[in-house]
Amino acid sequence: MHVTILAVGSRGDVQPLATLGRGLQSVGHQVCFITTENYAPLITAHGLDLWPIPGDSEALVRAAGADMMSLVRSFGSLARGEPLGIPEPVRKTDVIINQLPLAILGYDLAEKFNVPMIVAAVIPLFPTRDFQVMGFPPLPWPGYNRLSYSIAQWMGRLVFSPVVNRWRKQVLQLPPLPWRGYLHQMGTARYPMLNGFSEQVVPRPRDWGEHVHITGYWFPKDDTWQPPADLRAFIESGPPPVFIGFGSMPVRHPEQTTDVIVEALRQSGQRGVLHTGWGDLGQGDLPAHIWKLNYAPYGWLFPRMALIIHHGGSGTTAFGLRAGVPSLAAPFLFDQFFWGERIAALGVGPRPIPFKQMSVKRLAQAIAFTVNDQPTRQRANALGQKIRAEDGLANAIDIIQQIVRNGAWPAQAVRG
Repeated sequence: MHVTILAVGSRGDVQPLATLGRGLQSVGHQVCFITTENYAPLITAHGLDLWPIPGDSEALVRAAGADMMSLVRSFGSLARGEPLGIPEPVRKTDVIINQLPLAILGYDLAEKFNVPMIVAAVIPLFPTRDFQVMGFPPLPWPGYNRLSYSIAQWMGRLVFSPVVNRWRKQVLQLPPLPWRGYLHQMGTARYPMLNGFSEQVVPRPRDWGEHVHITGYWFPKDDTWQPPADLRAFIESGPPPVFIGFGSMPVRHPEQTTDVIVEALRQSGQRGVLHTGWGDLGQGDLPAHIWKLNYAPYGWLFPRMALIIHHGGSGTTAFGLRAGVPSLAAPFLFDQFFWGERIAALGVGPRPIPFKQMSVKRLAQAIAFTVNDQPTRQRANALGQKIRAEDGLANAIDIIQQIVRNGAWPAQAVRG
């Protein structure tokens, strides 16, 4: 079977799909990965064929900062570049797996070549009454949660439909999109959906149909990595430290943020591992009880921590929960607030502290309480055991093979 995967965004968006691609390849399938040029090293390191899209989606995330509308406009600008030609691998593919924002391009390619298309997500994006769409505020209005998805889809159409219609006409020789677009077909037999997270973390909403699958997380395997001797020595030289890092989130005032973290750790009496990340934290001299980290696989690092403080990205949250230690989210935008609230609702960490509201006092109190609260630690350990018992990657591969084998999609996409 030939599989084409489309994905863009931050590393946390692309990495799980690369892991899925490597998993598919390991059971004998040929995989081609379509993503922006900046991810070429990541994709080739996974042993996958790459079809690069001009641009740098990581740079777009960095430029947008912590503003949701800026992020949407940034990806709109990427789409408004030169029309993408037809990727050659798609001409021979058996299935398209699409993570792109609003699943653009994948629907159109599936229609052009009459192949199944599977929507892939690592955050819950399918409409439900249980919670509002990611990035929208929670409101108590009747019917608001479901309505929020329609509003978000309408906003997406405003940004992307002109670009997609130009591409359909000039490159694919297809008619324009129907006025409703195609998002209402997501989660149907034609366009089933794979969700790469755990039901232990996000219980399955009752209004999701049979073609919306929750597989469990798609964790990469990094068993060969060995830590530098000085990092291992620091971790083992005292009680487990507190990890603090904000991944791909840009930090406007890294020196001031570093000062807040250093003082909060001092007041709480804890050692720390400070991840520099895109925010360039930890520049200058740090106290001996804080280690500045440039890189270590979360799968190795997090189980050795006492507490994991992060931005609430879906991938970082997943690694933190699997590690079986408490977490605290300091969200910047979008789904990060959702994951922060899930951590608190599961009882494996305190309520999130939005990054803009992070102070020495709030951070120090949260660290001191969480590190020393035995019930929180027990719940985190129990949840970690359940997540580690799952095999989301094998489940996803199974479902993808069944979809292609059964051929349960109509000969042409439903119009209108």
